Amino acid sequence: MSSRLGEILIKESLITSEQLRQALEHQKSSGGRLGTCLMKLGFISEDEITGVLSRQYGVPSINLKFYEVDAAVIKLIPQDTAVRYQIVPLSRVGSTLTIAMTDPTNVFAMDDIKFMTGFNVEPVVASETAIAEAISKFYGEAESGEELDKVMKDLSAEDSADLELAAEEQETNLADLERAAEEAPIIKLVNLILTDAVKRGASDIHIEPYEKDVRVRLRIDGILQSVMTPPLKLRDAITSRIKIMAKLDISEKRLPQDGRIMIKYRKDGKIKDLDFRVSTIPTLYGEKIVMRLLDKENLRLDMTKLGFEQESLTKFERAILRPYGMVLVTGPTGSGKTNTLYSSIARLNTQETNIMTAEDPVEFQLAGVNQVQMKDQIGLNFAAALRAFLRQDPNIILVGEIRDFETAEIAVKAALTGHLVLSTLHTNDAPSTISRLMNMGIEPFLVATSVNLICAQRLVRKICVNCKEPLEVPEQTLLDAGFTPEETPTTKVYIGKGCGTCNRTGYKGRVGLYEVMEINDELRELILVGASALELKKKAIDQGMLTLRKSGLTKAAIGATTLEEVIRETVL
Repeated sequence: MSSRLGEILIKESLITSEQLRQALEHQKSSGGRLGTCLMKLGFISEDEITGVLSRQYGVPSINLKFYEVDAAVIKLIPQDTAVRYQIVPLSRVGSTLTIAMTDPTNVFAMDDIKFMTGFNVEPVVASETAIAEAISKFYGEAESGEELDKVMKDLSAEDSADLELAAEEQETNLADLERAAEEAPIIKLVNLILTDAVKRGASDIHIEPYEKDVRVRLRIDGILQSVMTPPLKLRDAITSRIKIMAKLDISEKRLPQDGRIMIKYRKDGKIKDLDFRVSTIPTLYGEKIVMRLLDKENLRLDMTKLGFEQESLTKFERAILRPYGMVLVTGPTGSGKTNTLYSSIARLNTQETNIMTAEDPVEFQLAGVNQVQMKDQIGLNFAAALRAFLRQDPNIILVGEIRDFETAEIAVKAALTGHLVLSTLHTNDAPSTISRLMNMGIEPFLVATSVNLICAQRLVRKICVNCKEPLEVPEQTLLDAGFTPEETPTTKVYIGKGCGTCNRTGYKGRVGLYEVMEINDELRELILVGASALELKKKAIDQGMLTLRKSGLTKAAIGATTLEEVIRETVL
């Protein structure tokens, strides 16, 4: 539209032919849209361009600053499409979708959106700045999208010809792969994916190849969100670039590999050390890559801020301050077990204690703690490390995970011979952990005498404080969720409406739910006679144990999370 816009502006006497010539030269050297170049040179204002386009094409203009868009409408068009075409969906009436765009002559954009959504498209004109601000407001982190757009433009047909060939060939030349991975646009794109994940506060990055495209998703507050779909021809180059950064073998595509990327990242004038744990696995259409982002700033070592209820925290601290015995933290992957264990270690880390940890992998480095990385390929597993630890005069031992009988047996013996042992297991709740240990082959009398406390946990999303509001729910819903008839009349629950701060989700950050079962004499007797997990749970509740559901309901009642999140993560 560049030359057409220039002609229209000259015709309307808003710029001269000389000013147009200067703007076109500026565009040639610096890139960008003609309208932006004219504004940068001070020849015309943004409102004047919007007004001209509106009059010329008979399309209404709109001021987006005062326009609130329904989140359901925003979801109709993905962020990368909105950024690529510089458009914002505004409203839907029947089968017509109204969109704000900078260029109302862009029929390709309108056809693409019509095909994508199935709606007829009605355009209105808005200024380039207003569109960028609206994308940032409604989608969040538009900077990354704009950068992605630039990177994609850099990948011209000439730049990516070699990459396309490599993607189509079954036997890829190793030298070609290395060269493609070092292409400037590919380096920019991978750097963008990594930095975008940091900006959005993601915990994991998923890069997934499919038959016709590649999908990049980020796990934000425990939920996966799709953020971009790079072209299929870039698949091998992206994979190779990440594998080179993680010091993996780029020629090995048939076997899973694990590695690590350590980078320095400048944010707000400060340099941050970032650590990405990289895992690759061969899938039907290429290698899937998952990167776990380990950010020290997100590690909370203050136990009072993890989300424990006061009674549960008192029990937990009492157990870890005992001189010997075993404390187990259980829950599924991504439930915050590592953070709880590291917080425990930080609480116990003094000049007088010798703390040794066996981890796979070592996620964060803690000063004053002897951390050992497991290496299964050379025989250094949890059991071997534990045996060695017992010859190192430890006070406290942390075992990353009890996976088998051998590890469990040594951990129990260590707990019974004057050491405090901290570890994790994958079980659904605290009482079922006892059954799990017995199923591994540990005798009931050893379990009863060695275990001090079991803490089961989950992570739920916190309501965004910026858009939190009360939610009216029927009394029966509260009763079904687990509130007692006495609690329902005074219970209020909340929800996040969705705003720019929380990227329209209604949630920002996460908080822990905790089920803490302290093993006292009565529970020990039940364990010795082989009681079931159900009997243990009933007895623990009678003694005041808060279940995961009860912990969640407590947090829902104070407005920390929603009832929906509690029901999603816990069972009655």
